[in-house]
Amino acid sequence: MAPEPGSTGRGPLPAVVVGAGPYGLATAAWLGTAGVPTRVFGEPMKSWEAHMPDGMYLKSVPTASSISAPERNHRFADFRAVHGRPPVGDTYPIPVDEFIAYGRWFQECRVPAVERTTVRDVRAEDGTFAVTLDSGEEITAGSVVVASGLVPFAHRPAGLAPLFPAGLASHPCEHGDLTRFAGRRVAVVGAGQSALESAALLYEAGARPTVIARTGSLLFGVPPETDLPSSRPRSTRLLKPASPLGPGWSHAVVSRGAGPYRRLPLPLRNHFLRTVLGPSGAWWLRDRVDGRFPVMCGHRVVSAQGREDDGTVRLELADRAGRTEVVDADHVLAATGYRVDVDRLALLEPSLRRSVRTLPGGAPVLSAGFESSVPGLYFTSLAAAPTFGPIMRFVCGTDFAARRVAGSVAGRAR
Repeated sequence: MAPEPGSTGRGPLPAVVVGAGPYGLATAAWLGTAGVPTRVFGEPMKSWEAHMPDGMYLKSVPTASSISAPERNHRFADFRAVHGRPPVGDTYPIPVDEFIAYGRWFQECRVPAVERTTVRDVRAEDGTFAVTLDSGEEITAGSVVVASGLVPFAHRPAGLAPLFPAGLASHPCEHGDLTRFAGRRVAVVGAGQSALESAALLYEAGARPTVIARTGSLLFGVPPETDLPSSRPRSTRLLKPASPLGPGWSHAVVSRGAGPYRRLPLPLRNHFLRTVLGPSGAWWLRDRVDGRFPVMCGHRVVSAQGREDDGTVRLELADRAGRTEVVDADHVLAATGYRVDVDRLALLEPSLRRSVRTLPGGAPVLSAGFESSVPGLYFTSLAAAPTFGPIMRFVCGTDFAARRVAGSVAGRAR
């Protein structure tokens, strides 16, 4: 059990965790076992509930969708068993609602002392951190773990920038319900899971989506041969070994080698981050996309113009040969992913943000224990992906991250 919030004496509280999603909860669970007094702030799984669309499914399989805890009885499979649900394997896509329920069950069992309030501001102060809550309470902490998830890093392409303030474009993380677009033409920009699943959900909600993708063709995962990776033929397992991220040597290497990944040259890290598990849809999504709505592959957006007279959008596209084409839409959904940039974390006071050493693009430079160049300031979840690789984009990355963060914070506390 995590320690109850409260005083640790006259000194600062050893640790504060900002965020109560999978990475924040896993970190808190491991800190509790390490005996580090910790306060955790955030509404459990709120970001998933508010920023993932209704009807969504996880791309990761059930065996790779457990939030890490020191004990083995808080896995996704345990949640299903406790609630009288049968075991499931790799052929079972997890509905987002079920995963949110699992995350909240994990929190109630393993991190019951989560404080459902927002951290307003974190600033460095004499070798510690002053953490101000929405209530106005101020805490002094020796370490702060930022586990704020994806939303602060939503990427909105510069070419579509004029459309966002006018409400003519949005990022998928802005929508918990896509039925509001029923009957409307929606241009979906992107070729990854978010773009393809959003387009499918839009179509199923009565909207008229068109997918615009720079890639030459859409890619989808291969359906699992069996419910359990160990049931695959031995020859297949040797050719494509199992991993939490799916079968294949590249997946196995990045999922099991997050520690060594950090030591790779930066260009190689960036290459793997782009190409391993690059833009593609889950295997179960293909039938909901193929032949359902227009897909324009090999096209990029050259210009975007909103029309004041009727509130629509005109997109000028160019194919790989330079030929142009125009698409008219009522809205543009920029399913263009996430880009880590510390400067987007408004909860960190500006001078603290400037003190964090960053990689080109703005991701924090992290130690083996996820500590930034500011002693005691840690980043986990997506913010750690440029350092430790693609596994930090998935729930299964909570095991590697939480163990390392807790070990480092505990070392500082001692």
